[in-house]
Amino acid sequence: MDPRLLDILVCPICKGPLKYDKAAKELICNADKLAYPIRDGIPIMWADQARDLNAAAAALPTEG
Repeated sequence: MDPRLLDILVCPICKGPLKYDKAAKELICNADKLAYPIRDGIPIMWADQARDLNAAAAALPTEG
C-alpha cells in the first residue's frame, strides 16, 4: 500500500484516519470498528463491504 495513498484516505463513514493492516490486507477504522478490504491493491471503501470488528471480537470463545 502506497503511504501517500494512506495519507489521503479516510473512513467513508466518520472521515477519520485509517490504519493499514498489512497481514490482513485491510484498512482499519478504530472509531467505527470497521475493516475495509484491499483487493488486488485497491482499497474497497464501501461500508457494506467492510468487516465489523465488533462482530469478530464477539465471535471469539471466552474462557470460563
